[in-house]
Amino acid sequence: MAKSLDPTDWPAFRALGHRLLDEIMDYMEQARERPAWRPLPEATRGALRESLPMDPQGEERACAAFMEHVLPYPQGSTHPRFWGWVQGSGTPLGMLADMMASGMNPMLAGFQQAPAVVEKQVLAWLAELMAFPDDASGVLCSSGTMANFLGLAVAMREWAGSGRVYCSDETHGWMRKAAALLRLDVRRIPVDREFRISLPALRAALEEDRAAGIVPVCVVANAGTVNTGAIDPLEELGLLCASQGLWLHVDGAFGALAHLSPALRPLLEGLPRADSLAFDLHKWFSAPIDCACLLTRHAARHRATFASTPSYMAPTDRGVLAGGVPFADLGIDLTRDFKALKVWLSLKAYGVRHHAAVIEQNVKDAQCFAAQIGARGDFELLAPAPLNIVCFRYAPARLPPARLDAVNQELLLRLQESGVAVLSSTILRGQFALRMANVNHRTRPEDFDMLLATLLELGAVLS
Repeated sequence: MAKSLDPTDWPAFRALGHRLLDEIMDYMEQARERPAWRPLPEATRGALRESLPMDPQGEERACAAFMEHVLPYPQGSTHPRFWGWVQGSGTPLGMLADMMASGMNPMLAGFQQAPAVVEKQVLAWLAELMAFPDDASGVLCSSGTMANFLGLAVAMREWAGSGRVYCSDETHGWMRKAAALLRLDVRRIPVDREFRISLPALRAALEEDRAAGIVPVCVVANAGTVNTGAIDPLEELGLLCASQGLWLHVDGAFGALAHLSPALRPLLEGLPRADSLAFDLHKWFSAPIDCACLLTRHAARHRATFASTPSYMAPTDRGVLAGGVPFADLGIDLTRDFKALKVWLSLKAYGVRHHAAVIEQNVKDAQCFAAQIGARGDFELLAPAPLNIVCFRYAPARLPPARLDAVNQELLLRLQESGVAVLSSTILRGQFALRMANVNHRTRPEDFDMLLATLLELGAVLS
């Protein structure tokens, strides 16, 4: 008998699929009833360290293992009180989109297929949302790190091994990886009191480097730093780069999506001046992981950076490869999944205005929380909160300054272990900070009340 990986009993498998869909829908609908996070039990670790299965266990048994040992122990980003790092909380429609995309199993290289046309339309929509020109080029990829890497590769295409890139001290860690892989000469520029790149320091660095025979090529700006949500002065940077013939790349991993909101758009003034822009759809757009985007206004340069057509993918006048493999020529991957479907469906189902309203809600809630923290004598804000990230620490007068870092580190861990909420941490000017990053469409105002009450309760025990 011929071997296959299709079910041997389609009716039974269909019943299993319906049951699993109900289970995962329940899981998403009932997110608020679970802990925000729970430690992984040793028994589960042991169950997941099984020997290599050489013989069939069957679909039913394999899926039962997932339900028992995997589903109950996530990092927690779907929970309404998950504010750790900048991770979107996903959507039920996005989950269905990924399921349907996997069912189609398209390879997004050839253009003579509907999924490729959907991606092209999504990229045109995203360019319009970011006020990029109609002839802008773009590609969907896995993450902000990859989108930034691709953008910098385009920027530095003619300057491999020479020329200098400038970024602030607050630029995300993707820059270190890109510098190593692309062999870039990077100069970091200090930030001002609001954690934005210092324009005077940047201008001085450019002048100093040119005097030393170093060629400035690219400036990397932040539209929402990962630490504090600080937005670099994009308008001034755009004018500076244009006047000096420099490429402006903007890391907008999560903050660029604030451009969807007319109310928040002024915070990002100058964003459309970017030569290239990277941002994640799986952050503030709430698409399930993973989905990110690179846009650039330099289409020919974008394609020239990555185009490589082997003989087995040569375009034809008719058939499957008519039109070539345009998306494969715009990034690293040849084999690419159907990421665009979850973005396409979400835009069609909910519209731009609804997405913008969710983003505005996140900002309003975060800034209300920051105001609460700032008004209390037992907490201290450690950075401005221009968007949706609040950095603070528990600092009652009775607590000696020398103990602040240790107490806040323990407070963070106890909060996570309580299951009430997940925050993350960072170091700001040498001080340990609790960090609340709100890109969660499930959060309600009362969730912040619960967070504050829990922090006060745990803090009282620790201090």
